[in-house]
Amino acid sequence: MKYILLLFTSLVLSWAFVTPPNAEEILKKVDLNMVTKTKIITSQMVVSGRRSTRTIVSKSYAEGNGKSFTEYLAPDREKGTKMLKLEDRLWIYSPSSDRIVQLSGHMLRQSVMGSDLSYEDMMEDRTLAEIYDAKVVGEEMLKDRKVWVLELNAIVNDVSYAKRKMWVDQTRFVPLKEELYAKSGQLLKQVTLSEVTQIGNRWYPKKMNFKDMLMSGNGTDFIVDEIQFDPKIPAHFFTKAALKK
Repeated sequence: MKYILLLFTSLVLSWAFVTPPNAEEILKKVDLNMVTKTKIITSQMVVSGRRSTRTIVSKSYAEGNGKSFTEYLAPDREKGTKMLKLEDRLWIYSPSSDRIVQLSGHMLRQSVMGSDLSYEDMMEDRTLAEIYDAKVVGEEMLKDRKVWVLELNAIVNDVSYAKRKMWVDQTRFVPLKEELYAKSGQLLKQVTLSEVTQIGNRWYPKKMNFKDMLMSGNGTDFIVDEIQFDPKIPAHFFTKAALKK
């Protein structure tokens, strides 16, 4: 009887080892951590150039994946600059010219204030499960954490990165590293996520380093100073009138 029990246990453990987890379920759990109905974020964007480093402070308001409003608070050179996203449209207000400019098409691929992030990066807020098909391709240790390695392929056309590779913490279901690829297979960006903190019932990385592989330098750090999940945001934030207020 003891031998049969040991054999059964061995078979179960063997089956668990060779059977990969469901990639779709992993993506859904990642989305539960990373995506929210509404959020307010105060953050720093630390842009590292070849000769100097500068820090840009902003406060952003977002509702779903279709609306967001950002106001830059510092330094003085950027203070008062505002961005408004409504679905696939993006407007930028510059206080120095007192003008509102709409960006579209290839202009959205431009760098945001010399950083490694593009306007497309800042606009994309859909759930991963909506835009990618995923499969588990491995299991590794990363930063002393056990992770699943996922390959993601886009199932929609209007996406910035046709392919992604993602290293997901097996316990907290937070990405710790990402590689973002063009449709051709060229590696475009690498993202390293750290300072994972429990906020309410979710885990969230409060520091993310974005490295544009086509640019020199050490990348751009996006640091979350304060974040609120699911706050009530007044509707007037998501209007063009808010850009000049």
